[in-house]
Amino acid sequence: MNIVFEALAHPTRRAILEMLKQGSKTAGELAAAFNVSKPTMSGHFGKLKEAGLIHADQQGTTITYSINLSTLEEVLLGFMGRIGAGEEKGEGQ
Repeated sequence: MNIVFEALAHPTRRAILEMLKQGSKTAGELAAAFNVSKPTMSGHFGKLKEAGLIHADQQGTTITYSINLSTLEEVLLGFMGRIGAGEEKGEGQ
């Protein structure tokens, strides 16, 4: 769970996930939206992959990324359970 929250902590990585909500995109398409170096973008992609938030599909020299919503959903549900969200309160509380 911590690795997912660490990945989500950076605004560029959150923006990448927002872009991927619309559908799969190549690394070049994603990188073109940000004014950062290729190694920096590669690091962001690596953090998101490590957290299981995106999938990478390589065809030759082109890498296409897609979002993995099941990981995000699993972590959010686990977090909600840890803080007791959604639990019914007993009478008198």
